[in-house]
Amino acid sequence: MTSQIHNKNIEIESVITSPIDLKKIISVSEQGKENILSSRKTVEDIFLGNDGRLIVIVGPCSIHDIKAAKEYALKLQSLQKEVKNSIYIIMRVYFEKPRTTVGWKGLISDPDMDNSLDVEKGLRQGRELLVWLAEEGIPTGTEALNPITPQYLADLISWCAIGARTTESQTHREMSSGLSMPVGFKNGTDGNLTMAINAIKACSSKQSFLGINDKGQISTFKAKGNKSSHIILRGGAQPNYNKDAVANCEKLLKENGLSERIMIDCSHDNSNQDYRNQGKVVEDINSQLLSGNKSIFGVMLESNLFSGKQKILENKNDMQYGVSVTDGCIDWKETEEVIRGLSKTILM
Repeated sequence: MTSQIHNKNIEIESVITSPIDLKKIISVSEQGKENILSSRKTVEDIFLGNDGRLIVIVGPCSIHDIKAAKEYALKLQSLQKEVKNSIYIIMRVYFEKPRTTVGWKGLISDPDMDNSLDVEKGLRQGRELLVWLAEEGIPTGTEALNPITPQYLADLISWCAIGARTTESQTHREMSSGLSMPVGFKNGTDGNLTMAINAIKACSSKQSFLGINDKGQISTFKAKGNKSSHIILRGGAQPNYNKDAVANCEKLLKENGLSERIMIDCSHDNSNQDYRNQGKVVEDINSQLLSGNKSIFGVMLESNLFSGKQKILENKNDMQYGVSVTDGCIDWKETEEVIRGLSKTILM
């Protein structure tokens, strides 16, 4: 009778490794920790205007192939050395994907892309990649989607996003208030800026909430608030990257007593859901920066080794190497061109 009252729709329950145990198994060196702390400080300095460089968060829409991700990361590392005086590159390392209805939810949920849902394997693969990136000194950014996941991975992340579908979520606002890195909130899918502004206010305030600790125990947390939270313009019913949209955002931020600092997502609805339009968005941003805009401190790009996207096939050997399985991405050649163009603008 009890089974009919509780967990009626649960088919399987599996216990996984606790965060603290996974961190012991896949640990980061002291140098890796220093790299992460340094990159977080750099992001904060750029956000505060103490560092005049532009943040570029760039990488695959989602990580599904560790080998390809490492190859891409090393290319970024080389490019960063070239533009170090003007651009601060953070690799987009997204392991969780929000779905409008159903679909592949990312490497953590389904690392084998076959609906086997081996979360333990996904967490291990994700942490192994992040540790490797930390040791290489490559800063990483990700989306915090599942409120439990940060206990496993957040110690390795330099910047975090809250997506358009979860910006209005109280759970995510509370969680973000306790995160140790800067957090960006995207405007709503309809283009609404107010929910992102409210999210920033909530995130930067003291919060109390439920979560899990390093041992995997249900705990209550009291957070002092994350002061390095900001808005991300990602478009909506209409794109919102042009100067009028940016000016409107500046006005709303000022009216709400918030820093007039803006990051622009060049993909999603700002590109009209066409990855090939990201370059046009960057051209407009370049024009604004050349005209003296001081509020834009970062941009986001979806980029991969090769352009476009592909379907997930039953036979993974038939899939294209270095091509996205979620949103379409620009290729590496265009990525270099776009970032070099932004660098030239910042140095003018």
